[in-house]
Amino acid sequence: MSLWPTFATASLLLACIALGLYARERRQRVRMSLELGNLSRLAVQQLERDELTGMLTRSGFDAVLERKALQTDNGTDPFCVLYVALDNFGLLNDAFGHETGDQLLQEVSRRLGSCVDDTAEGCHVTAGEFSLVLDGGIQVGIATAKRITQALTEAVALESMRSQLTCSIGIAMYPEHGAVSKLVGNAALAMRSVKQSGGGDFCIYDPKMGKEVREQAVMFNDLRNALTKGEFELYFQPKIDAISLQVTAAEALLRWHHPERGLIGPSVFIPLAEQYGLIGPIGHWVIEEACRKAARWREHGLRMRVAVNISGYQMREDDLVDRIESALQRNGIQPERFTCEITESVAMEDTKVTQQTFERMRSAGFHVSIDDFGTGYSSLAALRKLPAAELKIDRAFVMDLEESEDARSIARSIINLANALNLRVVAEGVETLGQRDLLVGMGCNELQGFLFAMPMPAYELEKMAIGDHQPEEMEFRRSLFSETYLGKLD
Repeated sequence: MSLWPTFATASLLLACIALGLYARERRQRVRMSLELGNLSRLAVQQLERDELTGMLTRSGFDAVLERKALQTDNGTDPFCVLYVALDNFGLLNDAFGHETGDQLLQEVSRRLGSCVDDTAEGCHVTAGEFSLVLDGGIQVGIATAKRITQALTEAVALESMRSQLTCSIGIAMYPEHGAVSKLVGNAALAMRSVKQSGGGDFCIYDPKMGKEVREQAVMFNDLRNALTKGEFELYFQPKIDAISLQVTAAEALLRWHHPERGLIGPSVFIPLAEQYGLIGPIGHWVIEEACRKAARWREHGLRMRVAVNISGYQMREDDLVDRIESALQRNGIQPERFTCEITESVAMEDTKVTQQTFERMRSAGFHVSIDDFGTGYSSLAALRKLPAAELKIDRAFVMDLEESEDARSIARSIINLANALNLRVVAEGVETLGQRDLLVGMGCNELQGFLFAMPMPAYELEKMAIGDHQPEEMEFRRSLFSETYLGKLD
């Protein structure tokens, strides 16, 4: 009897058993591999989430962008990136503390999430700045930007603060607006364009923005060295008494003598200085230089009040008043002869540091002026609390006085309000006789503008005041001069 069938059967059985064991082991390996993969993905997801907001970190966000770009390249719909920056986060964070700032960021991330669908992803880029990726083209981005703007305008109520937010949003779409590696940066460029224009809006990326940023970077580098190179100079524009039409004071206005661009006004470089943290040292130089010029005038017999613009950044500095007092003492200037001009929007900031600075200005005896009045949202109650001695009507209303009844009504209301609070009123931007006559008729106290004098270097103003070639239309009030100088005149 042959053993071959028995051997064959046994071999086949062993082969089946081995195959079964192999299959079972393979299934176990696949299952373990899947489980490890899931655990790995979960771990990666947890690592790539921002602890504070729950949004993706930048590395996680970049991975999402790469995946969406690959899908778009393979024929799916385009996608867009929104870069959202809170306009006043730095101010609120400094004023109320980092704990409140963190709570604010959590609330903002929640509101951003409510404005998008489940396919969108968000990233907390840096303090007060977020990035979102959305499926769809520019119209989807615009619609979302409008929803976000609306959502953030609703008042935020936290334990230690209640505030209304505004934001600047930049939009960039793939692939029209650049490679995926540049998409977030291009959206951020668009955002900065909005912020430089005042914020509270959105903007679509334009390739020209890159060139503007490069030019801005060059100017910033020049500005950073301008102070040490002595390229700044103060010009002075006289203030005129509305009744006698005599010069009573002068406002210091900063100018930059750029070695290649020539004379640059503050409207060009001050926003850049504020944005990149240079306004502090520049502002300190202006205070010291204004005091130094006033001291020189006094040595020549001219005791004229000098006015200096104080930025919002300076108002939040703990040592601002100390710096001003030191500059006044070094140069022998009385505090009441130094005017701090503070814009209405800054004056109305209800922050602890700003209010403390106002109180210290009051104690020091400075002459405080609320600049650009009429453009902000002052309340009578808030205005009464400020140690202000005068209000300055914004030039926008003065410009339209002769043509606009609304402008005349606003100017008249400001003057009446100032009279009720026992404040003087200065109108800036006076350029015509008609404007002058209307303001004088309304009871304005002082006038300032091209009708009387252009801003000029300190030595020119000094020559006009104490020289022999004083123009007839530039008479200086005699009380500004010392007795010695008056004796010479007699």
